Order: sequence, then structure tokens, then C-alpha cells
Amino acid sequence: MFSRRLFLASSGAALWLPKMAVAQGGKPHFTLGVASGSPRPNSVILWTRLAPEPLQGGGMPVGSAQVRYRVCSDEAMRNTLQDGVAETSDAKGHSVHVRIEGLKPGREYFYQFYYGDEESPVGRTRTSSPDDASAKIALAYCQHYETGRYAAYRDMADWLPDCVIHTGDYIYEGGVSPLGAKMRDVGGGERRLFEIVRQHDGNEITSLWDYRNRYALYRSDPHLQAAHACAPWIVAMDDHEVDNNWAAQIPQDPEKQTPLEFQVRKYMAFKAYYEHMPIEQPPILRNMEPALQMYGKYVFGPAQIHLLDTRQFRSDQPCGDGRKPYCEEALDPSRTMLGKTQEAWLTQELKRSDAPFNVIATQIWHTSYRYNAPPEGAVTNLDSWDGYPAARERLNSVLANDVSNPVFLTGDWHTAMASTIHEDPFDTTSKRIGHELVGGPISSYCPWARDMEIMRDANPHVAHLNGKQRGYLRATFTKDNCRGEFRVVEDSGRADSPVSTDIDIRTSDM
Repeated sequence: MFSRRLFLASSGAALWLPKMAVAQGGKPHFTLGVASGSPRPNSVILWTRLAPEPLQGGGMPVGSAQVRYRVCSDEAMRNTLQDGVAETSDAKGHSVHVRIEGLKPGREYFYQFYYGDEESPVGRTRTSSPDDASAKIALAYCQHYETGRYAAYRDMADWLPDCVIHTGDYIYEGGVSPLGAKMRDVGGGERRLFEIVRQHDGNEITSLWDYRNRYALYRSDPHLQAAHACAPWIVAMDDHEVDNNWAAQIPQDPEKQTPLEFQVRKYMAFKAYYEHMPIEQPPILRNMEPALQMYGKYVFGPAQIHLLDTRQFRSDQPCGDGRKPYCEEALDPSRTMLGKTQEAWLTQELKRSDAPFNVIATQIWHTSYRYNAPPEGAVTNLDSWDGYPAARERLNSVLANDVSNPVFLTGDWHTAMASTIHEDPFDTTSKRIGHELVGGPISSYCPWARDMEIMRDANPHVAHLNGKQRGYLRATFTKDNCRGEFRVVEDSGRADSPVSTDIDIRTSDM
């Protein structure tokens, strides 16, 4: 069992950082913690960033720096398996990405970085393996810094998952909100309480400097650092890492930024994302457009995980976006969510998979959800798969033909949800083809929760819905079942808030 003392004091108040009072200016450099990710059977990516002044661009001098690393088989860091030196520089924000190869499948490893005489916290990672009997997967998303503390991450680190899947909205791009609690009208004459518990570090972010500082602000949270240090992460961004509801080359507000301005902004956002995530490849310019490889396949025991990217390649949201009935544009069969290349890749991987469970980790809900009562045409969220019916129909037709136990693990909508997926999304008499499990958001609140609650009866395929509480999902896979444990935070304004189980669902019972 990995001791959390390696990254959190027992009170949950401060990082345990040995030998931190060293180096230039007497300031610690591993202020953003450590992380691992992109777990394969024989390799993993290790990450850290030198940042003595994390909210001022990092604070490192211009030029290169050398960071040592060590990988051990024990948490006491006595049995060294690999060590070496990684070089970084201001060109990559002094972030460090080390690919460790030659590891054994399904094994636990421990790692640490060194800069001068300074030591980083110790991290735990784990390689993947298709031969494991079970897999413990934590699902996280939507962690608005201002609207909640990260008690969910404290609880996640205690659980010690085999892997964490983060489906996006790791940061939010907006400016500073006023502190305090406020009652807001949520419709139907009802008001609910919403609270800003801490603040962003500036106005809406658009430059590389801005994005770096925003990631540093979020990563300064000790419970987020603990969750990164306890297990490898598989990550893909959603919209707020760049600009709300962006789609491919189109920003949320094209009237406020030119196409060129948005491309520059997107490249800066991609670069900062890479600099703060344990991912394999940096962004590139392809035909003068920014591109970042995020989708991919991972296998943890009975679960073959297909991580999707639903932002870079999608058609623009139809009908002007928002929650609306379908217009003619929405029904265009040429519209895509994944793009041709990613869609073909996913189809191929699903068809040849022999895994007991085929997990599809996508940023947005695949489940249909209508916000009005039949028999009128459905009003849906057009930013989700509901806004791309032809693309969803193509994927559903694949899932309906001999794909073993599809389970979607998703995020975005700030609402915990469990559903049964049918081949025809709005017809519960059509063939059942899979399930979708969505834990609560880490910290982002849900102003539209009431709109969903009053329409529960119009969505009989939805077995569980909770838009009032924050939390995350614990998904445990065996060869026979998928168990979803929906963890909820009692008070999202408290870092030390109790976290408990709201409901425990097995897909075999749905």
C-alpha cells in the first residue's frame, strides 16, 4: 500500500516535500508536484515542472536545466531500477517529460526527481496489463478552481486507483469571479445557492503566459497533486482548456477573435496543456494549424479503454449551439464528431477487441437527454453527442454488432448519471447496446440541474441523476461486471469535507 505521507500530511493541509529549501533564491522548484501518465504494458511517461515562482510564468531563468530522475520498485526508494538525466528549458516552460521503458506489465513503480540537492515528492505509477483480473479506474472531469475545493481528489488518492481518466475541463479559461455565496434563479420560481470559494489569477486567458499561470494555479492545490502522484493518468482536453464550446477551427465567439487569432490562441493552449500533463507528444503545426495527439487505446485487465478527442475534429455545433430542437443542419449525414481518421480508428479497435469490456472515454455525454416532454420533437444539448445524431448513429451501429459490453465514461455536463444506451437513442424498445456512467464533477456546479430533474420521466433510460453534488466515479472492472461507485462531496467549499458513496451501480443490474 502506497503511503500518502509521500505527498500529503495526514491533515491533508500540506505537501510532504523533503529538502525543498534549496537552490536559487532559496525557493523550492517542485511546487507543482509530480505525475505519470500514458501507461503502457512496458512504459510510462513521468512528469514534473521546475517552477520556483509558479504564478509568474514559472520563475526559471532563460536557458536549459538538467533534472535527474530515479525509478524504484519500492516506495522507500531503495531499490533503483532506472535512473538518468532529462534536459529541459524555457522553450517548454521547464517542464520535464521522461519516457520510462523496459518495465514489466501490471506492476507498481515509484519515482522521484532531483534538481541540485532538491528532491521532488515521490510518486507512484503502474503499468497496464491485459492479464490483470480486475481494474480500478477513477473518472474525473470539470474542476473549476473557483467553485469548489478538491476534496474529491483527496478521496481519490486514498482509493489508490490503477489509473485515472480525466475527460477534460482541467482548467477554466474565464476571469475572476467575486467571492461569496449567492442565490440564483434556476427556473420555475426556484432559487438555489451557488458559491465562489476561491479566485482565478486574472482575466480570461489567451496567451501562453496566461495559460501557464492558470495551470500552475490549479496544480498548486495539494489534493490535485496527491491524485496525480498516486496513479498514472490518461487525459484528453474538452473545451475550457482553450475556449468554451470551441469546435475544430471555430471559437465560441468568432466575432471577437479572427481565425488567425484563434489558431494562435489554440496553439498556446495546446502547448501549455502539454507542459502540464504526462502525455507522450507535444503539439505540432500541421498545415499551419495546431494539432495535439490525444486519442488512443489503453488496456487495463478486463477493460480496453478507447480515449476519444471530441474537440479537434468535430463539425461546428448545429443550429447555433445551446439546447434546442433539431434544425436541418443537425441532421446532415456528413457531420462528424470525431473526424474521419479517428472514427475509422475507433471502429477498427472496437471490431477487433476481445476484451470483456470496451470502455469509451469521451468528453461529452453519448446518452440522449431531452429537455421537453414527448410527443414534441426533442430539445437536446447540441454540444453533446445529441447534436451529432448521424455520427452517433454510425457509432451505435458498430456497438450493436458483437462489441463486448460497451461502457461510456464521460464528463462535461456537471451531473452524475447512469444510463442504458439503446441503438435508437430515443427508443427504449430498441436494442440495448451498452451503458454510460458519469460521476459528479470534481468541483464545477450545475445551474441547469433543475431542468434535468423535472424531465426525468421523459428519459426512462436514465437510471441515476444527481446534479446537486460534486464528486467523481470509481469504476471497477472484472471479467463479469462493471461496478460504478458514485462518490459525492458533502461540502464542496471545504478541502477537508467528508466524501461518501451516493449510489453503487453494477451494469449487469441495469
